Amino acid sequence: MKGVTLLIFAACLTVGASFSLPVTCKYPPSVWCSSLEIATECGVLRQCLDFNNTKSSDPSSVGVALYYESLCPGCRQFLATQLFPTWVMLGDIMNVTLVPYGNAQESAVGDQYKFTCQHGEEECLGNMIETCILNSVAPGPAFLILFCMEVSADVVKAGQACVELYSPSVKWDTIMTCVKGDQGNKLMHENALKTGALKPPHEYVPWVTINGEHTEDMQDKAMQSLFNLVCSLYKGEKPQACTLAVKEKSRSYCFN
Repeated sequence: MKGVTLLIFAACLTVGASFSLPVTCKYPPSVWCSSLEIATECGVLRQCLDFNNTKSSDPSSVGVALYYESLCPGCRQFLATQLFPTWVMLGDIMNVTLVPYGNAQESAVGDQYKFTCQHGEEECLGNMIETCILNSVAPGPAFLILFCMEVSADVVKAGQACVELYSPSVKWDTIMTCVKGDQGNKLMHENALKTGALKPPHEYVPWVTINGEHTEDMQDKAMQSLFNLVCSLYKGEKPQACTLAVKEKSRSYCFN
């Protein structure tokens, strides 16, 4: 936790006089990154994410992969209430992979691929936008952008504002060039291959793998409390955040 605090102070010094803690922040620096709520209230969420993005590789890190689709209600709920908050608190002991594709289908049309999505063309566009963001933006800000999109009333329409807010150095035109061009088509085909290679094959989304494996028991535990699951599986010294209690969340799925 000292490393988190020092890194946040360094980030604050970098932005200089423009930085000030919100008057509502009543927590000491040592706990700023201990929960999503505290990080948000104290205005240091981006610094906590930057710390996770620049952390040293830990061979004991727990690998969490989410196979999902952008407009699936259950996927949105899991990403917003389980995966993202857990990553904010435990990002230094977990590696996250996001694969936006889910129950989509692809067909070859010449040297390109056409995609059909469970929730229609709008979802295909959302999947493509999020895929291009993951390819164009550093992992920490990219995750924050996707969270911003998935908790918005309109996932697709929120894309530009979320990118401009959390990664202003990346132009929205760059994202849309990827979405409409060969690069986006190729990246989505790669997502299709990754999803199609799952063993066992996915039956619904959100589909969660832990360290590359999927069982119904692990899925249930991830849906109930991913935070507790990651803490229990991590083999190194438990971080301070693992002492926090996390309430179970309700579950919903999008089936094929």
